[in-house]
Amino acid sequence: MNILKKIKRSVFGSKNIFFVLFLFLVTICLISALMFLLYLIKTLPDPAQISSRAITQSTKIYDRTGKTLLYDVHNEEKRTVINSEDISQFLKDAVVAAEDDSFYNHSGISISSIARAAFSDLANKNMGQGGSTITQQLVKNAFLSPEKTFIRKIKEAFLAIQIEKRFSKEEILTMYLNQVPFGSNSYGAEAASLTFFNKHAKNLNLNEATLLASLIKAPSYFSPYGTHTQELFSRKDYILNRMEKLNFVNEKQKSKALSKKIEFAQPTESLLAPHFVLEIKNQLEKMFGASQVDQLGLKVYTTLDYNLQKNAEKIVLEGAQKNESVYNAFNAAMVAENPKTGEILALVGSRNYFAPPLPLNCISGKSCKFEGNFNVATQGLRQPGSSFKPLAYAQAFIKGYTPTTILFDVPINFAEPGATPYMPKNYDLRFRGPVTMRSSLAQSLNVPSVEALYLAGVNNTIKLANDFGISTINTESQCGLSLVLGGCEVKLIEMVQAYGVFANEGVGMPYFMIQKIVDSKNQTIFEYNASSQKIIEPQIAREITDILSDNAARAPMFGTNSYLYFQDIPLAAKTGTTDNNRDAWLVGYTPEVVVGVWAGNNNGDSMTKEGAGISAAGPIFHKIMLSALENIPHTSFSSPDTVLSTKPILNGVATQQSSVLIDKRTGKIADENTPPDQTEERTVSEMHNTLYYVQKDDPQGPSPINPRLDPQFDNWEGGLNEWLRGR
Repeated sequence: MNILKKIKRSVFGSKNIFFVLFLFLVTICLISALMFLLYLIKTLPDPAQISSRAITQSTKIYDRTGKTLLYDVHNEEKRTVINSEDISQFLKDAVVAAEDDSFYNHSGISISSIARAAFSDLANKNMGQGGSTITQQLVKNAFLSPEKTFIRKIKEAFLAIQIEKRFSKEEILTMYLNQVPFGSNSYGAEAASLTFFNKHAKNLNLNEATLLASLIKAPSYFSPYGTHTQELFSRKDYILNRMEKLNFVNEKQKSKALSKKIEFAQPTESLLAPHFVLEIKNQLEKMFGASQVDQLGLKVYTTLDYNLQKNAEKIVLEGAQKNESVYNAFNAAMVAENPKTGEILALVGSRNYFAPPLPLNCISGKSCKFEGNFNVATQGLRQPGSSFKPLAYAQAFIKGYTPTTILFDVPINFAEPGATPYMPKNYDLRFRGPVTMRSSLAQSLNVPSVEALYLAGVNNTIKLANDFGISTINTESQCGLSLVLGGCEVKLIEMVQAYGVFANEGVGMPYFMIQKIVDSKNQTIFEYNASSQKIIEPQIAREITDILSDNAARAPMFGTNSYLYFQDIPLAAKTGTTDNNRDAWLVGYTPEVVVGVWAGNNNGDSMTKEGAGISAAGPIFHKIMLSALENIPHTSFSSPDTVLSTKPILNGVATQQSSVLIDKRTGKIADENTPPDQTEERTVSEMHNTLYYVQKDDPQGPSPINPRLDPQFDNWEGGLNEWLRGR
């Protein structure tokens, strides 16, 4: 009896009951896990089927009509299955070094890689860190969906182990190299070798093999025909170093490969509107992931007007070829946009996407005046010259200045005392004296435009530029007062969007290129919804448009029959030419379309002194705009209201009358020593700079009591007096 009591106490005592319960729960969990694992195993595909090719669907990119196929991302998977002996050993070793350096030592999964990935996943609270071996990648591509979950990882690991039992390492690596995507529609080593190097996979040298291995990580992103070639070559060099560390190559082989230049075959696949299409691909990669875009079977409907695009590509090429011989300008780019919607209608990022760089043997990114695959329209940072001026004048009008406000085109040093002189000059090196803001903008005069920017405020103008869609200018320190003359760098596509605000009477429409995306099941998974924003009052936009479309007002500088003039078509436009003639711009618009053109050299080399916005960009702009307007009804701009002020200086009056006391004996201004009976009052004409009559930040308010308190007053007044003395 005592023995039974002791047994009960030992089993069911307070200390042991929890241990028993714990064992019970652990047993239940293990049984459940085993049953779940058995269920997963039962639902898995037969590993023997791995030798069958996995079928994926290509993504197709169309123009705005949906009828013109711009690019078939895979073209139904270009692939040629080959045997192991037909694959370069360099490529096999490079892929192992890049993707799975323990490939020959594991049994399908790598515990160290999984642990590293798990740690990263937990730290980042996501499943984004890869830990897959080559065998697991083969399984994933052949059998499993791409979602990143623990269940998929379990399936992947089990199948990988089974495949390692059924196939040799050589067979697994060969299947992998026959299936893996390399980009540019090429699946497998043979298709990739032919696409990029025009040779069979067995003939690849070390340099070519490491480059192909580099593509596997992100085929679209690292494409040699894309915009990330620097990153591609960095990854290639990394793989070469890994191969040496793993004893696949020696130091001599590595050094020789690092110093050897790679020659790519020219793309032969159908790629229409290449710069535009690659922008679309970049956007798709951001939306769906770089590794997925090539496999999802999407139909992407874009905003591109392909007829306009074809014409624009031809016009840009011919214009750049002429500029090369006449102005030493090797390249050109353009963008066309619908200002009412923000749709990009045409985009040409260089004179010819597929052409080799110029001059021959130039260094990419440094000495090349032209590089076809670099998209100047969306990626190039270029100074816009005077094409930036309308934004400064718009901010001045917002502040209360008027198109008839008098500025002074005279020699002025705008620098603070002791600082390096800043004395801008006009294109023709002439000074015109008093001019209205209207005439100054229409004729693109530099000195009064700097005055206009100062009155508007540099920071205020930068804020307005940001609101207009220009993202590259953020602080006054970037370029100061030279901002109005295009001293800060911008992107062509953003300048076109900014001018679209003027064309759309003050309403901003962010530019976009993708209208709709349909998945492989014909379900719409994305549709762009345009969102407008009122940026400035319609009156301000109309005032700028009225100036930029006034052919008579710009005639003194450009003549009456320039590339800015379109008979019977209302068009507003502004040229831009940077210091030393490095960049030539012309951006213009009607109510229906905005077109921007840049001409120059990729490396920033100067054109000849005759190369300017009107001469180098003008002919290209004129032809493209005519093409864009060919089938569009022409509507007129709305006229601005007439704005009057109580201040003569804001109403176009430069010389103003004042009463003074004159000493009758000397004919000079009377002083305290002049007897009252020897004085007489006379009316005289005076001319002072704009700051004499207005407070900078309140032009419509009271005149300043002491104008000299403004830090620019003495500079402006001194320049005006110098000009008056020299008349």
